[in-house]
Amino acid sequence: MKNIFIIFRREIAAYINSPIVYIFVVFFLLLSGVFTFKLSGFYEIGQADLKSFFGWLPWLYLFLIPAISMRLWAEERKSGTIELLFTLPIKIYEAMIGKFLAAWVVTISALLLTFTLPMTVLYLGRPDLGVMAASYIGGILLSGSYLAIGCFFSASTKNQIISFIFTFAACLVLLLIGFQPFVKFFEGLHFPLWFLVQISNFSFFTHFTNIQKGILDFRDIFFFISLICASLYCGVLMLSNRKAK
Repeated sequence: MKNIFIIFRREIAAYINSPIVYIFVVFFLLLSGVFTFKLSGFYEIGQADLKSFFGWLPWLYLFLIPAISMRLWAEERKSGTIELLFTLPIKIYEAMIGKFLAAWVVTISALLLTFTLPMTVLYLGRPDLGVMAASYIGGILLSGSYLAIGCFFSASTKNQIISFIFTFAACLVLLLIGFQPFVKFFEGLHFPLWFLVQISNFSFFTHFTNIQKGILDFRDIFFFISLICASLYCGVLMLSNRKAK
């Protein structure tokens, strides 16, 4: 636990001194406001809730979180500092968890900085606070899943651009397989309905949409936590194979 905290603190210090984080936060907040109030027709709908914001959140994460995760291990490999890290009395899984938690804190902080959105909704009407709180929890779990996948691809290459592209592509697939227009398209191609239903169970959209309704079902939470653990474990295996060479 001590070693995880050491890595965590090291990464947080690196984020504080990196302009990428501030660019990420500013862009995230700006885009959150634009998508919520402009593109979604918030005022035209006349309903005091944050469905428009959380409806766009998976797409916002799709572009912004890979930009955070791509540097986690790829930068270490490119600069050669990963070799130094391997010589320290720190286990690979400890380094992986420490890096992941630091990146997760950054994305959670960015999400919580959108507090002006629920404040605006509360001023305009009487939203369901339970649904709003559940949606934020879902957003935190969703960001962790994106980041964990990004950790795996970042550990797999020393090229940050490649890490970004593969993380983007993997998360996009996990979105689309549960995205209703996409599912209906394949229904029109006469794919078996049972097959599409089973595939959609592996989608971010399927589980995040359930949480957006204010239902914190164990199955949805388990999906995100399992995906996070599996992705980090695969990343550790990738780094362990490199260390053994």
